[in-house]
Order: sequence, then structure tokens, then C-alpha cells
Amino acid sequence: MPSYIPPNYATLFVATCNLLNLANPNRVYYENQDAYNEREYERKIDWIGERIHALNADVLAVQEVWDEAALKAAIGRSGLRYDFVSVPGAENTPPPASPPGTPGRPGAQGTPRVGIVTRLQVESTRSFVDFPPGFGVDVPGLGPHTRFERPPLLVTVRMKHGQPVHVLTVHLKSKRPKFLQDAQGNPLEDRDDRKIGAMASLRSLLMRGAEAAALRCIVIDLLQGTNVPLVVMGDFNDNPHSVTTQLVAATSEVAYDKAARDVALFNAYEMQGESALKKDVAYSHIHQGFPDVLDQILVSEEFVATSRHSLGDVRRVDYFNDHLHEGRDRSRSDHGFVRALLRLRTDDNRG
Repeated sequence: MPSYIPPNYATLFVATCNLLNLANPNRVYYENQDAYNEREYERKIDWIGERIHALNADVLAVQEVWDEAALKAAIGRSGLRYDFVSVPGAENTPPPASPPGTPGRPGAQGTPRVGIVTRLQVESTRSFVDFPPGFGVDVPGLGPHTRFERPPLLVTVRMKHGQPVHVLTVHLKSKRPKFLQDAQGNPLEDRDDRKIGAMASLRSLLMRGAEAAALRCIVIDLLQGTNVPLVVMGDFNDNPHSVTTQLVAATSEVAYDKAARDVALFNAYEMQGESALKKDVAYSHIHQGFPDVLDQILVSEEFVATSRHSLGDVRRVDYFNDHLHEGRDRSRSDHGFVRALLRLRTDDNRG
């Protein structure tokens, strides 16, 4: 009887980074915030470049990017080579195939965008703007909410041994109360009235919930009846066991419906191998003194070692969050960065 030969694995480092309003210098991104001067901008891209170097990920999911050019500058400071950088809606170059002399685009307007950076071969990309039909909600005082405020970005990469992997990056609506205002940004409500504050928080919850349900539809379409692994990562603006995160992941359904595994997502931190050192510093944000996990990496069952459809596993998840204790400074992010070391078998090229 032949002796057991352990399968060969390829590693895949993925990381998610909320970059806190990464924008070009001397450009106003929010009306009520000062633009970065040249010195502040240099400090910011230097700091981000150092973090990108430390993460050294194969795929970076980024959020809160106003200008793709600023992200490219930060990557340049990292000393690492990434041939693919995409932040749909935050471009600064002229549109593709435009005639010579066409001015560059102005970057993101109104709200920052999400992007993906990778050193792997990219097969395809897709930005999701509209919710699937029937998934819009009516938000009191605002009307129909039928589109993502920050469209999720899907990039399909191919690893060196031929295995395709879907990577989807997201930035869901924050919990910040959504007060009504006019086109110029002037308040239309009494923000000191606590009942109006409750309604404003409900608006945010409805919007985030609708975005989570729409994202769930995208996840189902990517996973149902396929065995291409999926990684979903980004700023969920809520913790792993919240209603909105579970709307996207549907992990709990697996307990009583084995067929649900095919379209479920699993928190990478909870899927780490036995040898991983699960530290008690697993948080990515501090709000009013309380640590929380808003930035998450979710994986499909192909990365769950105990699944019969497993193609690999999660070896380790690390939280890069020391800077959260260094005081508020616009050059640093107010979010920790999360990195996962994933493995895929190289002797199994299904998909």
C-alpha cells in the first residue's frame, strides 16, 4: 500500500485596509473637512506605504479612497510591485480610449470608493452599483434606497498553479445617524432632538441592512453550484455576529441545513488552523474606548479544512492595530488592518 503523500499547497496572503480618506493634496473631499496640504499628504502616503510593505499581501482590498492616484503613490512608497490597481469611481486618468488632451477624471465625488490591488493575474473585474431587482427599501424621509453608496468590487484572480479565486471588497453604510439635509448640506432636522436622532440611526440601519441583503445576492450568485473559492473582505461597519454581517454570510444556517454550506461564508479568524496563535487582540476599530471588529475577512467553504468540498484552509489571521493607540492623526487610519494567510492545494484545479 503506497504511503500517504501530503498535498502541495500554494499560499495566498489577503488583507483589508480602510485608509481613512486617502485623497490627493489640495483637493476638498468633504465640504466640512480641510484638504490635505502637501506635507500632510506626504506623511499619509509614507505611512500607508510602510503598512503595505509590512502586510506584503498578494491581494489588498482597500476602502475610503478618493483618488486612485494617491493610492498608486502610496504603493510606490511601499517598495513592492503591484501591477493591478483599480478603484472604480476614483480614477484620475482620462477615460479609456479618449482622444489626446482629454482632461483627467476628478476622483471620487460625494463618498470615497473601494478598490483592489494585486500582484496576481487578473481574469476579470466587476463593480456592482445597483441592488438586485426587488431588494430596494424605502428609507423614511429619503425615499427608495436601491444602490450601493460605495459599490462593491469583484476581481477574479488566477494563482500561479491555475486556480481561480474570486475576491470581493465591500464598505457597508456606517452606523452614523443619517440626518436629513438639503442639496447644499444644510440640516433640515433638529439634531439635538433625541427622537429625531433615533430615526436618523434607523435610516442608517435600513440602508446598511439593504446593502447587506443585496451583497448576499451577489455572494449566492458567485457560490451556488460552483467550486471557485470566494474571499469577501472590507469594512462591514458592524461586528461578525451582527444581523447585517450574518445577512451577508449566513453562517448560522449551516448548523441545520447542510446544503447551506455551498453558499455560506465563514469568518476567517474563526477558521484558523489549530496551530494558529489566536490572540485576544482581534479588533480593528476603537469607538469611545471600546474595541470592535468592523474590518472582516470572510471565506467560502473551499477554505474550510473540515468541509468535504475543501480546496485548502485558513492558516492564520493577523490584526495590525497598534497604531489605533497612537492618538488621532489624519495621516494614519482609524481602522486596524486585517491579513489572512490562506492555502490552496496545487494538486486540485477544479473550476
